Amino acid sequence: MIRKIRDYILSKYALSSSSRFICYLRKKGIKVGNGCVFRSPQTTRIDITRPSLVEIGDNVDMNLNFQILTHDWASRVFRNYYHELVPSSGKVKIGNNIYFGTNVIVLKGVTIGDNCVVAAGSIITKNIPANSVADGVPAKVICSLDKYYEKRKIVCIKEAIEYARSIKEKFNRRPTIDDFHEEFVLFTDGNNKQDHKPWMISQLGGEENYNKWCQNHKAIYKDIDDFLNAS
Repeated sequence: MIRKIRDYILSKYALSSSSRFICYLRKKGIKVGNGCVFRSPQTTRIDITRPSLVEIGDNVDMNLNFQILTHDWASRVFRNYYHELVPSSGKVKIGNNIYFGTNVIVLKGVTIGDNCVVAAGSIITKNIPANSVADGVPAKVICSLDKYYEKRKIVCIKEAIEYARSIKEKFNRRPTIDDFHEEFVLFTDGNNKQDHKPWMISQLGGEENYNKWCQNHKAIYKDIDDFLNAS
């Protein structure tokens, strides 16, 4: 009884933050790489019945209501009808640099390659190759990462303009750079560092990525005023 109470308290404590949850999973024997984040440990379900079957790579972003299942219990029906127990399990291997939208379920026997985006609400029943965007129930590859990247670079401009307009209309004020924690890339680059904020480094993934971004990125608008004039 004391051990059960202790395990219950430890499991609840582990759900209090992403880093604690990752430590908990590693102690259970699940491989979790560096730079991973669980956005909502409290709503996450990782199958720990067979920890050797779960492998999560580096820089994996797991969202609200994320699940990994390495087994099922359909054998309960077999047991009651055929009076036989039929095992069912499979490895789940998640590669590096993956983003999962909300409410994603990864079922047993699945491998997800590096550099993938998985849309919200997807149920992954089959392998997803590297550099892919997947969506659906069951999830299927809908395009390559390259194609999605090029599409998003165009669509995000319209979205940012709509967001800027909504601030003006809703709050009756001129937007500031601090309103644009993602959209700043449209009007900020290495040429106007006086406009840079500390949070930009975090948004760009750290100092090294930030420095590379400053060297290579070219903003569409020359500054925030130019952007706001377009909106």
